[in-house]
Amino acid sequence: MTTDLDTAITHAFREESGQVIATLIRVTGDWDLAEECVQEAFALAVRTWPRDGVPAKPGAWLTTAARNRATDRLRRKAVGAEKLREAAELTASAEPEWDESGVHDDRLRLIFTCCHPALPLEGQVALALRTLAGLTTAEIARAFLVSETTMAQRLLRVKRKIRTAGIPYRVPPSELLPERTAAVLGMLYLLFNEGYSASAGTDLLRADLSAEAIRLARILTGLMPGEPEVLGLLALLLLHDARRATRVGGEGTLVPLEEQDRGRWNTAEITEGTELLESALRRGVPGQYQIQAAIAACHATAPGPSDTDWAQIAALYGELLRFVPSPVVALNRAVAVAMAEGPAAGLELVDELTAEGGLPGYHLLPATRADLLRRLGRFGEAADAYREAIALTGTDAERAYLSGKLAEIS
Repeated sequence: MTTDLDTAITHAFREESGQVIATLIRVTGDWDLAEECVQEAFALAVRTWPRDGVPAKPGAWLTTAARNRATDRLRRKAVGAEKLREAAELTASAEPEWDESGVHDDRLRLIFTCCHPALPLEGQVALALRTLAGLTTAEIARAFLVSETTMAQRLLRVKRKIRTAGIPYRVPPSELLPERTAAVLGMLYLLFNEGYSASAGTDLLRADLSAEAIRLARILTGLMPGEPEVLGLLALLLLHDARRATRVGGEGTLVPLEEQDRGRWNTAEITEGTELLESALRRGVPGQYQIQAAIAACHATAPGPSDTDWAQIAALYGELLRFVPSPVVALNRAVAVAMAEGPAAGLELVDELTAEGGLPGYHLLPATRADLLRRLGRFGEAADAYREAIALTGTDAERAYLSGKLAEIS
């Protein structure tokens, strides 16, 4: 029973905390107060749910509890009529008001607030991961390869900037949307990937973030129906999500793309994703999310692994490098080249990346090199590369998969 209750509370935190914080930020205008009151609401849940049972609507319960905490705090430190008025307003309904954008969604408003052009890019991403994804400061620090103290200071500075600059908590009017579109799309992609990666690991509760990213991308598509990159992002998310159920085997081991049961892929998501991609491409303004969606479509629409057009995928990765000149994209291109032209051609590109010092600490670089060396029959070198990848990987599923490959050649 205790385990079930712990799971319910953990699930509520992962699924509801972003929404509860977003709502409380809207009604208080104070990021720190919102986060503290939401933490107190969860602490109250830990104390009372074992006695009273898990509420039918945990999110609504937590929102009410957090809002009550905020009201109490404001009343305790109320000075003058203005503070008393703020406290009184918090006792009213927490239903969001419509702004000039017509968007009635606190989380999307929060993303646009985080993506304000006055905020530094790293601060935007860190703040969104903290509030929307529910990541701890330590987890975000690891993602940015900085200390927890450094990340805590960075979050403090960006929240102070929002407060002192008077950055409004809203989706901006249509004429101001383009200046934030790229940042918002990047934020939704990060949110999706956080959940998608979790679905192949042990933190299955955080996998709900992928569904939330798709939901918000749909709202954004309705807000900007003529923007090809918005359509491209939604297409990309759907095409990836279509394969979610087949990514992990029965024993929790990672299943590579070529071994997945394509009969279990979500055909409705694949159909919708390809239609969205075609609609975006017809506008004749290519972008990174449309290209990534086109790569995902090549995989999703191939009847079997042997039917995949790897030459086309390699060419698409080459085009993607023009938009995103990153070593991660270069590594993916090397994999596609290896599939199209043979492992020796791919290994040459991977070794170039290694020599350039790109992707330090990124487990997929030695994992890719290990796979190519294995295919070339260079088993001793492959074993060393597999051990390096195993030491760097962050999920149990990937670790088990790589360990299995190492065992095959040892």
